[in-house]
Amino acid sequence: MKRIIFLVTISFLQLNSFAQKEKGEAYIAKYKDLAMAEMQRSGVPAAITLAQGILESKYGESDLCIQSNNHFGIKCKPEWTGDKVYHDDDAKHECFRSYPDAAASFRDHSDFLRNRPYYTDLFKLDPTDFEGWAYGLKKAGYATEKDYPQKLLKVINDYNLNQYSLLALQKQNNKSNIAVAEKTKQSSFVANEIKPARKIVPVQENEEVEILTKQSTPVSSKEKKASVYPDGIFTINHSKVILAKEGTSLLALANQYNISLSHLLAFNEMDEVDILPSDSLIFLEKKLKKGAVDFHVTQADETLHSICQKEGVRMDAILQYNKIQATMQPVTGEKIYLRAPAPFIPKTIVINNFSASVSGK
Repeated sequence: MKRIIFLVTISFLQLNSFAQKEKGEAYIAKYKDLAMAEMQRSGVPAAITLAQGILESKYGESDLCIQSNNHFGIKCKPEWTGDKVYHDDDAKHECFRSYPDAAASFRDHSDFLRNRPYYTDLFKLDPTDFEGWAYGLKKAGYATEKDYPQKLLKVINDYNLNQYSLLALQKQNNKSNIAVAEKTKQSSFVANEIKPARKIVPVQENEEVEILTKQSTPVSSKEKKASVYPDGIFTINHSKVILAKEGTSLLALANQYNISLSHLLAFNEMDEVDILPSDSLIFLEKKLKKGAVDFHVTQADETLHSICQKEGVRMDAILQYNKIQATMQPVTGEKIYLRAPAPFIPKTIVINNFSASVSGK
């Protein structure tokens, strides 16, 4: 009898966990664009906005959220002149802000953090440092729960929400590139002492802007895709990393960050190399053995090494979880598990000097 009760309980917990995950994914799909737009406008990381929205609104299903479109549990405060609703929270019948739609709630959440002095230090953090933001929000008094930072971090890691912060940064970089190109175009029309030569300068993938240049100096036609990563040191899966540009010397980086070259190579699981042949993620400390998310879906042209770098996970752990070898190339669309043994061996392409064969599953 006890065994039956135990099995029923386990089954119930598994079903409940699955249902919650589906709710979270639905919430993210619905509101991720709002969160990314607000990050570009205000600087509040999209990962933090989505995680807070999920927690505070209970996946958008809380009574407060349904009644007032208040996704973040923001109370009225003396300065609030908009619509109000009353709801039991820390005390009975507390005043909460009411909004006409979710977009207004997301915007007010950003402004609430941006314009209050006790949140100022948060905006000095790297926008991808969601851990710093989580603990900073608690320290600044956003929530009374002692484990609020841990709850935020769990949501961010479970749903890989930091990808939306990175995507927002990428979109912002692309907009800046286009704005600069357009400004150059306008200036070129004014400066007409020399007959301009027409050139095409690609500024964004699948998009071209015509620029009239005053001089006949050749302009490189090489398309440079805006990086999804910020400048300087940031973190991937809690490990410090930088994006090093093509042509960078690893020895110079090692000296700059006071790390021996052998350690830098070991952190990044690289053979002896000095000059980087392409833009590369370079870790400044050892990567973790477990990823921030359960698995990585292989994209075109990705290698096991590039997956390890993107996810901040050690190669030996990935090989062990997925029962594959370092010489294998994962097939596009295959799941590479990052935290625990894979339920099945992923399809891989084994390449040598003579042939290529597909194995797995």
